Amino acid sequence: MYAVIKTGGKQYRVAEGDVVRVEKLNADVGSEVTFDEVLMVGEGADIKAGKDAEKATVTGVITEAGRGQKVVIFKKRRRKNYRLTKGHRQSFTTVRIAKIG
Repeated sequence: MYAVIKTGGKQYRVAEGDVVRVEKLNADVGSEVTFDEVLMVGEGADIKAGKDAEKATVTGVITEAGRGQKVVIFKKRRRKNYRLTKGHRQSFTTVRIAKIG
């Protein structure tokens, strides 16, 4: 059985036992998190979406929280002696899907 969940403005197709890296969640490592925004639930030809899928919940356990690799932003305007370097590291949370109910 699999489900499509929405969190952090993105959609993820998950199944039981999957490990998913999502946008940062406000919870501690080892705690249980429930995703209520379920867009679709199904297995094979038996698919439920819309109002039927809203009743389902996806439960997971947070296994890791951290920050990704640095992305370097470099801007330059030629012949103007203008150079600008900035960096960004996106925060993430790794979740192991425990149950689709």
